Amino acid sequence: MTTETLAPHPTPYATPEPPVPPPARPAPPADLRTLALRHGLTVSGARPSLPAYVRQLWSHRAFITAFATARLTAQYSQARLGQVWQVTTPLLNAAVYYVIFGVLMNAEHGVPDYVPFLLTGVFVWTFTSDSLMAGSRAISGNLGLVRALHFPRAALPVSLALQRLQQLLLSLVALAAILFCFGEFPTWSWLLAVPALLCQALFNTGLALALARIAARTPDIAQLMPFVLRTWMYASGAMWSIQNLASGGRFPDGVVLALQCNPAAVYIDLMRFALIDSYTAAQLPPHVWALAAGWAVVAFAGGFIWFWKAEETYGRG
Repeated sequence: MTTETLAPHPTPYATPEPPVPPPARPAPPADLRTLALRHGLTVSGARPSLPAYVRQLWSHRAFITAFATARLTAQYSQARLGQVWQVTTPLLNAAVYYVIFGVLMNAEHGVPDYVPFLLTGVFVWTFTSDSLMAGSRAISGNLGLVRALHFPRAALPVSLALQRLQQLLLSLVALAAILFCFGEFPTWSWLLAVPALLCQALFNTGLALALARIAARTPDIAQLMPFVLRTWMYASGAMWSIQNLASGGRFPDGVVLALQCNPAAVYIDLMRFALIDSYTAAQLPPHVWALAAGWAVVAFAGGFIWFWKAEETYGRG
């Protein structure tokens, strides 16, 4: 066997194939927003237009009513007297105010039927005060609900304002019984309480919406509200007569007019005019119904739009 036969034959090297280029990626569309709109995609949590937002809120009206009723039922569920506290609380406040203002400070001087005058003022003021306090906690107090479910956030302050209206209607039954005891019986003028309360409810809801937006960013506002509301109550004539202040001549006419045009005082005056015979039209400020309607429209429209403008920010951060 020769050496040549033992030598292995050289194996020729294979020519490497050129690498396969990756598939070309499609060029991104020039306008992603146009592509998203074409396929029905929207920005997550984006604020809808105002008309669409109103329609969404209206479609949730059953939720708003049920939420308000459930909160009203559960409010005093742990108390032994239950719903009786809805009437007892303003009555106890009125008793304290009567001792302080009616007896010690003699605010009942020159005010006929001072007890009905005081009770009406306290009940009506409590409606506004409780609505605003509830509004200041509408978002910050329901963050779990806000972050878990998708719904128009205005439903929360609106439902809480509705809860306070339901509570007031129950309290008015007790107020009517007390008025009977002091010789105030139903007349046609009592029907004026309906438009007065509707105007006040719109006003309260608008301010509750505005406070809900403020408190959602600054929760400490809820701690400041009791001091603001207490000062506002004293300036609204809930326990004393602005008319007597005007006739006394101790304050400039501009100050008296500002007190009379104070929205809380306007709604208190209208309820007193509707329910108390001795409270006549002469004790009302000029153009009182125009003032009541104007405050209601401005507060509700302004508060609702201002709340809607921050819709996409609630529950974030």
